[in-house]
Amino acid sequence: MHERLVRYARTLALSAAVAVIASSAARAQKQYDTGVTDTEIKIGNTIPYSGPASAYGIIGKTVAAYFKMVNDNGGINGRKINFISYDDAYSPPKTVEQTRKLVESDEVFIDFAPLGTAPNAAIQKYMNQKKVPQLFVATGASRWGDPEHFPWTMGWQANYRSEARIYATYIKKTYPGKTIGILYQNDDFGKDYISGIKDVLGDDYAKLVISEVPFEITVPTVDSQVVSIKSANPDIFINIGTPKFAAQAIKKVAELNWHPVHFMTNVSASVGATLRPAGLENAKDILSAGYIKDITDPQWDNDPTMKDFRAFMEKYLPEADKTDGGPFAGYGAAIGLMQVLKQCGDNLTRENVMKQAANLDFEDGVYLPGVRIKTSPTDFYPIEQLRMMKFDGERWQFFGDLMDSHTEK
Repeated sequence: MHERLVRYARTLALSAAVAVIASSAARAQKQYDTGVTDTEIKIGNTIPYSGPASAYGIIGKTVAAYFKMVNDNGGINGRKINFISYDDAYSPPKTVEQTRKLVESDEVFIDFAPLGTAPNAAIQKYMNQKKVPQLFVATGASRWGDPEHFPWTMGWQANYRSEARIYATYIKKTYPGKTIGILYQNDDFGKDYISGIKDVLGDDYAKLVISEVPFEITVPTVDSQVVSIKSANPDIFINIGTPKFAAQAIKKVAELNWHPVHFMTNVSASVGATLRPAGLENAKDILSAGYIKDITDPQWDNDPTMKDFRAFMEKYLPEADKTDGGPFAGYGAAIGLMQVLKQCGDNLTRENVMKQAANLDFEDGVYLPGVRIKTSPTDFYPIEQLRMMKFDGERWQFFGDLMDSHTEK
């Protein structure tokens, strides 16, 4: 009897030891930073729900709805997402204030898809000092791909400078020697495009660009700037503005009965947010470049990702404009974040988030066939392929081959 008790005691002691070792191993496998628990991942965001770029507010609503869908389906690796999104009105001082609140009061794990070039530039140093991921920034400025100086910041979309190189390459081949007038937003967003055009045109830039007119995002309209550019009578008009200003410029060009070859940035290519307010007939024949499927194009009606997206919108955001491309863009970035979090597993440290974000290689069905989401520790530009496209009065029509914007120089 005594021996049996001794053996039983030893067995209990061994079981207890195994349990301690197992729980220690579990603790070792599960590594968390601020904003993560066994049941929750806290994700922050700033976006202009009001102000001059409020057309983008729908992207924040879409991301919130996407995370609600993820939570309804059990979360990510068993954890629910707590998404905290604040309005910064596209005002850098407000972005700083709201981001500090997210990091220091709400204690979010990461800042996901904060929108706008100037707003993100205002918080970039702060986020890197705090070592909080500023992940998949919703702006294509080239400054979001600088892992050497800003290892905690990564962009998502094709960057503006590379996109501008594609336009300049196309102009050089298709309209050699033609004069150019440029309307541009006077910040990093607008200046990136100017840099990309200069990359390709080189010394010819000064000769071909006969009018270059900046505008501040605080102006009510860009009508006078467009009139000024037309007075120089360039053959080509490059319209570099966010949706509100891009739409105003399209409208004004039509009012002036001016018919230049018209290029417009991809960020304003939404039929619902830009082209419809400008008048679809006024937008006919505008050129741009894209990498995302056009939600208004029937060729994608049977596409599996498009079907999933439409079912998601019907259930979670039925009131949204079905012609606005903004929600689809937000949906694509959210899929990207899910991929990163899946790759993280239970190692949910901020350092591991950036490590996984810098090791992506997959296709996200939101984008054109052949566009691959690819990053490396030295390449923080996830999307680098685009195709030229032309608006036919109803929808964008792609033409030509997929071009790697990184190599168009």
